[in-house]
Amino acid sequence: MRMRACSSILVTTLFALAIPASIVAQERDQSAGDETSHGVAHKKHHHYKLIDLGTLGGPSAYKSVNAPGYQIINNAGVVAFGADTPLTDPNASNPLLCYNSDCFVSHAVSWHNGVLTDLGALPGPSATNSASGAINARGWIAGQSQNGEIDPVSGFPEIHAFLWKDDQMIDLGSFGGLGSLANTLNNVGQVVGFSTNSIPDPSPIFPSGTQTRAFLWQNGDLQDLGTLGGPDAAAYSINERGQVAGISYTDPNETINPATGVPTFHPFLWDHGIMTDLGTLGGTMGGEFLFNFESSLLVNNRGEVIGTSSLAGDQVVHPFLWSHGEMRDLGTLGGDNGAAVWLTDNGEVVGDADLPNNPPGCQSTQSCVRHAFLWRKGVMTDLGTLGSDPCSRAVMMNSKGQIVGSTISICGNVETNAFLWEKGGPMVALDTLIPANSGVHLFEGDNINERGEILASGLRSDGCGDPFHCQRLYLLIPCNANHASGCENPHASATAVTEIDPAPTEEL
Repeated sequence: MRMRACSSILVTTLFALAIPASIVAQERDQSAGDETSHGVAHKKHHHYKLIDLGTLGGPSAYKSVNAPGYQIINNAGVVAFGADTPLTDPNASNPLLCYNSDCFVSHAVSWHNGVLTDLGALPGPSATNSASGAINARGWIAGQSQNGEIDPVSGFPEIHAFLWKDDQMIDLGSFGGLGSLANTLNNVGQVVGFSTNSIPDPSPIFPSGTQTRAFLWQNGDLQDLGTLGGPDAAAYSINERGQVAGISYTDPNETINPATGVPTFHPFLWDHGIMTDLGTLGGTMGGEFLFNFESSLLVNNRGEVIGTSSLAGDQVVHPFLWSHGEMRDLGTLGGDNGAAVWLTDNGEVVGDADLPNNPPGCQSTQSCVRHAFLWRKGVMTDLGTLGSDPCSRAVMMNSKGQIVGSTISICGNVETNAFLWEKGGPMVALDTLIPANSGVHLFEGDNINERGEILASGLRSDGCGDPFHCQRLYLLIPCNANHASGCENPHASATAVTEIDPAPTEEL
């Protein structure tokens, strides 16, 4: 679970808030056109109109709590995210219980054509937080919300999954326990996630003290998808055919594996009542978020599944692609470990993987040198990095082959520079494709849609400079024949304009 809580480790060294001037100058020259300098042909990139999507009066805006691996901007340009209100979190006296690291109340919001809409939160006895998970083509949003109550078992605020549609937030409920989370949804409105029940469990997937079960919600019905033999399961992805990918414990006794400290769990594909064990690459765990890799477990519309699995001995993890009944090890970039983050309907995979000659055991300290990769038709391509940043990670790819992600100046720490990779590379910093006078540094490329519109997390130069307390979310709209309006502002650049002040919030 990737909740933004104060228990997150606040690194002492944050960002270099501006990429080195030499990188900016060089890449701005490269993006200007198909020119040749020093005998090297540079590829042309679009410049972008930059829009600050704003907040609800508080300091920060957030990508989906479930990202990466989830679409939070659809092809109509509707964005689902979370934004701070001016209200202090009721649990601010104990920051470990705050929903966000800045201890402001935040709500799930949507943005479209300049209008920021507060989706609110589920009713409760006190001010409650909510967050988006993913958005579908119809603009429906899956997410989760507090209800103002405290779970007596875990001591944390209770959270329920919701579906927002037709200007209403629908509580998806639970299986008799005190918590549920929605991960994503398809265009029919089927929502998947996981919920607790009331059966005690010493090692639950969700930290509740009771069993966690994968669910499929549709038209008011919350369906338990079952397990692979163990007591717990969770659903992470659903395609347009209603096939669901998730993870499940396989041992009914939940025997703890010494090497991992958790019971054996495998990825599954659930298809209209039948749950198939996808197996592993030889280890005892397969799914997502293994060994400090922020990976994903996704199913595409062809029924292919990506994830990350441990190899025999549980000391190394690799990305996998499961297709037609077989799990394929996608390998690495020469080092030990790798992870899958995004899967296209064409079977292309992006993520990050170790380079050769990393020190032994570096995955436990997150200090391995890793690069973003693109895996296509059996070939893994190293997408490189930016400047002197040693690490990079690819997050999402559209059908046009445009890839977004981030580079990292200190491997294992927070992201440093957002990037775009297209047309065979090389990687280019998004900061070089927005107006030079924007006063914004983009540190993470989060999402991209089929129109080439990009969502990125960033910091304003007039803000606090701390991504845990004042980050913002930005929409980058390519300046081209289809997106020309607003790109002619002479005070920004010849091809781009920045909008810092969002339109007034629409309250529901």
